[in-house]
Amino acid sequence: MSKLLAALIASLFASVAMAQASAPMATPAVTKAEAKADKADSKAMNSEAKTDAKADQKVSKAQAKADKKKADAANDAMKDKSKAQAKVDKADPEDKAKMAAKAEKTSADANADQAKADVKADTKVSKTKVEAHSDKSKAAIKTEKTKAEGAADVDKAAAKN
Repeated sequence: MSKLLAALIASLFASVAMAQASAPMATPAVTKAEAKADKADSKAMNSEAKTDAKADQKVSKAQAKADKKKADAANDAMKDKSKAQAKVDKADPEDKAKMAAKAEKTSADANADQAKADVKADTKVSKTKVEAHSDKSKAAIKTEKTKAEGAADVDKAAAKN
């Protein structure tokens, strides 16, 4: 039994050794194609990274601009409310109720204007984010295309030999 087992193990090692073929030597054309593909890949990846950075920068700028507009709108609303309240405080006792009603209307208008400004700013930021995502996706697709073309060129060069 042990002789049979030893023979089986020896034949297994022999078949594994035979099955391993040595890798063919890379021809100059294949080497050149691989180098060209690697160069194109790195160039495409750098381009993609730049595009991503620009897109992120656009989003950051848009967000900062939106935050500033929101702050300005809140400040304007607060000023309008303060002015209206000051008029109420200065009003004669018989006109106080009328001025308080006007102040409430002014306050509601100021809040509405602030809300509109906030929505408008957020919409611009959302639009910029969508554009940035689109730019990033296009850059990634372009990089993948370049990688695939490089691999195809290498395969084509290898097939010629």
